[in-house]
Amino acid sequence: MPDIAVAEIPIDEEERPLPPLAPRARNALLDGPILRTLLWLAWPNVIALSAGTCVVIAETSYIGRLGVESLAAMALVFPFVILTMTMSGGAMGGGVASAVARALGAGDVERASALAAHAFLIAICFGLTFMLGMLIFGPSLLKLLGGRGNVLANAVGYAQIFFGGAVLPWLMNSMAGVLRGTGNMKLPSLMILSSAVCQIILGGTLGLGVGPIPSFGMRGVASGSLIAYSISLSVMSWYLFSGRARVVPRIRGLHIRRAMFVDILKVGLVSCFSPLQSVLTISIFTHMLASFGTAVLAGYGIGARLEFMLTSVSFAIGIASVPMIGMAIGAERIARARRIAWTAGLLSFVGVGLIGTFVATFPDLWVNIFTRDPGVRAASQTYLSTAAPMYAFIGLASSMYFSSQGAAKVLGPVLAQTARLVFIGLGGWWLSTHDATAANFFTLAAASMVVLGTLSCSSVILTRWGPRREAVADIRPVLSGIGE
Repeated sequence: MPDIAVAEIPIDEEERPLPPLAPRARNALLDGPILRTLLWLAWPNVIALSAGTCVVIAETSYIGRLGVESLAAMALVFPFVILTMTMSGGAMGGGVASAVARALGAGDVERASALAAHAFLIAICFGLTFMLGMLIFGPSLLKLLGGRGNVLANAVGYAQIFFGGAVLPWLMNSMAGVLRGTGNMKLPSLMILSSAVCQIILGGTLGLGVGPIPSFGMRGVASGSLIAYSISLSVMSWYLFSGRARVVPRIRGLHIRRAMFVDILKVGLVSCFSPLQSVLTISIFTHMLASFGTAVLAGYGIGARLEFMLTSVSFAIGIASVPMIGMAIGAERIARARRIAWTAGLLSFVGVGLIGTFVATFPDLWVNIFTRDPGVRAASQTYLSTAAPMYAFIGLASSMYFSSQGAAKVLGPVLAQTARLVFIGLGGWWLSTHDATAANFFTLAAASMVVLGTLSCSSVILTRWGPRREAVADIRPVLSGIGE
């Protein structure tokens, strides 16, 4: 057969076969066993936040030495301090971590670096807003909550110092959010640990006075906190801008882009309504209890400190789930993101519940740390025996909140906080019109925790995270293959 010449037909570049893709480097957050990776990320947070618990205990202890009025003053101002820390750390910080993690999950390091710089601008703006708001309106708000005489004076003194430096915790927690978004839990946790040590030493020294250093009272306690935050902020700034982190914030030549703010704020800003509503709930509840006298108010403050401590435990687990879920969402691995959420939720519910139940059974172990006043002790014991077992639902709600941040679908848990706020408001109004006792109000608080946890969990089950409708049965792998 004669040879037949075949003309070469040019192949369009778009039709030319692509070279095989290089295998993707293994990423523990995307490919590792869920339970083991979650615990590996959470343990530094647990250790650091345990140190934060020591701050809660130590601070309340030496404030107790300043007198019952100082304890009552701390109960008044404590919701606003918690609002600052949870909004800057858990809410906006979680939004920053989510945005950075989703960018890295999609393989876009440049975008992650730009997001970090925009996060710092957001932190400065919010910090200045808190500073001006509390310096101008703080005294009136504290008076509205029931502060009078020396109690009000001590609360105002603490607020003026602490919120005068409100930009510091906002920047500190924003930097921690960037690091956590990359999967680096160790440095932020180390900073919390060192900050806790500094707060205990400086707050106690400046608050009570040691040797030639006079006692500055509540103002000294607040000053110790700000100095500790400044140290942590300096170390994290050096680490980020020296190029040692996976993400280096782009400050020089930064082009401010609306899309970057939207990516952070669509999670962070919506998330801020959760601690805002939580603090509003606590503030309304505190105002209701103020009518029962200083001893009940101080006793509730001691119990609320335990709630804050146990929320920190669920924070350690929940914030560890944010980069894992964020990277899974960025890589479009929705089923894995779901399994991470249920694993974190189960850990938080069981862990916080066990501790809360133990303290409810033996309340004196906690109460004796802070006071020997019979009236305050009785109020604290009643509150803890009623509410502490229900802290498990606070742990569950906190975990669902952080999981939703990682998925950038945080509206459901925020609305659950709204439901708790309405529940407390209406329930408190009804009790107030029926000559209820303080113990009845404590029962209301416990019931509101169950409402919050149940609704938060339901919102995650019902919210779609991916492009396809997901089955509620996604929770089953938690029970059958939790380590997958």
